[in-house]
Amino acid sequence: MNAVLLPGPSLTSPPEPYDGMRVSEADYWEFYYLGHEATYEWNDGVLEEKGVSDYLTFRVFDWFIQLLTEFLHTHPMADRVGLEMGFLLALSKKVVIRRPDYGVVRHDNPVPLTGLAQSYRGIFDLCLEGVSTSSKVMEERDTVVKKAEYAAGGIREYYLLHHSPRLRQFYRLNAQGIYQPMPIAPGGILSSEVLPGFQWRLQDLDRQPPMDALVTDPVYQSYVRLEYQRERQRADQEQQRADQERQRADQEQQRADQEQQRAERLAAQLRTLGIDPDAESSQ
Repeated sequence: MNAVLLPGPSLTSPPEPYDGMRVSEADYWEFYYLGHEATYEWNDGVLEEKGVSDYLTFRVFDWFIQLLTEFLHTHPMADRVGLEMGFLLALSKKVVIRRPDYGVVRHDNPVPLTGLAQSYRGIFDLCLEGVSTSSKVMEERDTVVKKAEYAAGGIREYYLLHHSPRLRQFYRLNAQGIYQPMPIAPGGILSSEVLPGFQWRLQDLDRQPPMDALVTDPVYQSYVRLEYQRERQRADQEQQRADQERQRADQEQQRADQEQQRAERLAAQLRTLGIDPDAESSQ
């Protein structure tokens, strides 16, 4: 019996990488979406390998995701996904399947995230990309191409993270469907409209302070480590009560000492008058 060759990249395609190879959308989802060393996106029939960010950019990205996780833990208004989950954008001139490094879906999004989903059938409310500078093409794909696609697809906010401030951008969709840089408030503070209450200081993307250090920072204290803040407040209150009790005890001891001193002075005065204070007290 002759062997039957099944379709798929291992049998019908050249060895990896597949970057630039033309495939149908159906074949992309079946054969190229999962199961490869590289991550591939699909741009109107062409496979595009996702770039890799450097370690310094990962550190910026990781700190920002910690911050976002803290916010959504405190204000559970959205779900997040960080597995390069793909989603389809049917644009006016082409169809693309993009796989952002991180996505956020609000709970009021008409297409919720589901537990067993390996792709997302709606439009993310917020996309984050760690800019890859491994090649000029990959850098422009994140900063120019995807920016245009995400805006045209209606993604409300798009954040580009990188260790270089030059490549960091935070975009918000305006009424005309165009991305504009998010306004920067005094102190270098940016605030999300997709996630009301989520705000951060641009300088901290470089400093990357630990989360525990943010609990007294007015920019972050409304959502970072609230349980820790409550425990700390309870501990402070207990310490305050203990200090008050100790102060009351000290005051009582001080009054007792003063009474003792007065008694001793009175006894001394009686002795100068030839009166035995012990005899007086026994009568």
